[in-house]
Amino acid sequence: MEETVSSIKDRQRAAARARLEKEMAERSAAARKRRQRQAIVGSALAVVVIAGIAFFVVQATRNDDNKSTEAAAADPSASAATEPSLPPAPAGTANCTWIPSDEATGGKVKDTGGTPAGNVPATGTDTLKLDTNLGVISATVDKTKAPCTAAAFEYLAAKKFWDNTKCHRLVSEGIKVLQCGDPFASGDGYRETDGTGGPNFMYPEENLPTEAQVTYPKGTIAMARTQQEATTGSQFFIVYEDIPATSLPAQYTVLGKITSGIDLVEKVGKAGSDNANGQSDGHPKTEVTIKSLTMAAA
Repeated sequence: MEETVSSIKDRQRAAARARLEKEMAERSAAARKRRQRQAIVGSALAVVVIAGIAFFVVQATRNDDNKSTEAAAADPSASAATEPSLPPAPAGTANCTWIPSDEATGGKVKDTGGTPAGNVPATGTDTLKLDTNLGVISATVDKTKAPCTAAAFEYLAAKKFWDNTKCHRLVSEGIKVLQCGDPFASGDGYRETDGTGGPNFMYPEENLPTEAQVTYPKGTIAMARTQQEATTGSQFFIVYEDIPATSLPAQYTVLGKITSGIDLVEKVGKAGSDNANGQSDGHPKTEVTIKSLTMAAA
């Protein structure tokens, strides 16, 4: 019996990977057609499917030369070299790099009028509170582990960035996550553009998982990104069943750990999705509206 269950899960993961490869190829081809052949100064928004999840990404516009892209991915210093050097951060703080983003390739940007501070506290904890139409979801955010992501959430929450927005995607097969954080995903029903919105800045990943077997345990809140580094924005996903390393690599910032309310997410997962993106992958049948998202010192 155990072999049968394992075989089913293997097929589910294989199907998720197949969808990933197909959608990435299609999106890559479309992106190449949209880009100008000359270098473009600025940045871009894109949607990329990672292990069956459509994550919001904000990435620097790059040349169409595949070899250059592959080389940059293989050598992290290639992208790091483009970031401005910062002086050492004083004790108990961290320096953060905020990378501008715009609507150069059709993504949606919500202008916040600025960015968080360049130097932020790296001590203490915050309590993240999601007040939703289904109830309250609370999480603990360790600022010593993810200071820049915590600072981004404090900054955006103060501007009511996520208020009255929907969690636009549910994946309930292979990996089990609820994705939220697009400031434009609101109102009645869903739209094709849901999942393409974010703030006017992006930033590098931090606090990546180190656990070899289970990269993202149940109750984790992690940040969405693309296959490129330094593309974290405002979208995040809530994990409602342990995700092994074989299903999702340790490439996404761990923001925090849910302390209460995971049962609400599990109920949404059980209700399933409308399969808009494939089997067990689409908009949640049970709508989840974030009435407010707040960050406060614990």
